Amino acid sequence: MRVRERVGAGKMAACALRRGLLNTVSKYNKKHTQRLLSVADTSSGFEAYKLRVQCRVCGLSGGVQQRRFMSSRNRPEGKILETVGVFEAVKQHGKYETGQLFLHSVFGYRGIVLFPWHARLYDRDITPPLSDNKPEPPGTHGSKEVKGKTHTYYQVLIDTRDCPHISQRSQTEAVTFLANHDDSRALYAIPGLDYVSHEDILPYNSTEQVPIQHELFERFLMYNPTKSPPFTARDTLKAWQEKNHPWLELSDVHRETTENIRVTVIPFYMGMREAQNSHVYWWRYCIRLENLGNEVVQLRERHWRIFSLSGTLETVRGRGVVGREPVLSKEQPAFQYSSHVSLQAPSGHMWGTFRIERTDGSHFDVRIPPFSLESNKDDKAPPAGYTF
Repeated sequence: MRVRERVGAGKMAACALRRGLLNTVSKYNKKHTQRLLSVADTSSGFEAYKLRVQCRVCGLSGGVQQRRFMSSRNRPEGKILETVGVFEAVKQHGKYETGQLFLHSVFGYRGIVLFPWHARLYDRDITPPLSDNKPEPPGTHGSKEVKGKTHTYYQVLIDTRDCPHISQRSQTEAVTFLANHDDSRALYAIPGLDYVSHEDILPYNSTEQVPIQHELFERFLMYNPTKSPPFTARDTLKAWQEKNHPWLELSDVHRETTENIRVTVIPFYMGMREAQNSHVYWWRYCIRLENLGNEVVQLRERHWRIFSLSGTLETVRGRGVVGREPVLSKEQPAFQYSSHVSLQAPSGHMWGTFRIERTDGSHFDVRIPPFSLESNKDDKAPPAGYTF
């Protein structure tokens, strides 16, 4: 079995965006509007946002329904403010529809919803009743097992103009597929596709007919001013989703927090290859690390345990992740990346730890929640998404 760290994703680039927007968007008021302007942050390439909380109607500070926000571009001649759109109310219930524009509350990029997924969220920070505790799979690190609860995630397109700002020495998130050639193990990637949790979305609207720059935007979506949101799915999007459902589907999400460092893991089955008269099964897994505290820490090492249904158990140790040792601070609290693993069995599971270093040189281990690697045995057609 092999683990390949191949595709990296975005490092956090807008800390004040997350704190400021979430604090104000939750204060919803239909009668007032409030501007949100950006102040350039030269250390990150994205902008740190500050609020002017003066209402343009009554002159008083307060919550608002519509907040206009802006972004800046780093150019040799200076930074230019550009109007992006007007905030809408955050949905506390229900789900966002195809075509919903949004700002990512953690990574700060502009995006648009393609379609929702209903995932099972296994949050190990929630203590289950004692009667619900079950034994862990063989060899796991012994933390509690929890029941999954339904949670909404979204397949989204990332605005390519924001990719340089969120990548920060790493690649932007992508969805990867196996090649459909029998003699090839090549991976095909579609950059600028991400999976976003419901609470990560800050919805907005725009008068632009093409508000998101991505090569798939106009192939997948069309402008329809009679709809809300005014972007609807083309037949190509529906066909793409249907054909690639087994490789796109997000089914399980695993989350666990250790000493204010939260690790979220999402595994995806990628398909099977034949090699030397045996079958090799491949998975991709996306990992996000978030620093929920105020202390500056740095990821130094990873330690994986990979169990295969064939009965083998492998240990993988190494420096950092995807060749990097990200710093997680109050200003840049999150880091996200993807990697790949293969087994010579149709199922297995993984778990492990990240070694985290404090500024005083001391270390502690952050648990990676155990997650299953399950194959979709009944799916025979190869993925077709990379043909775009």
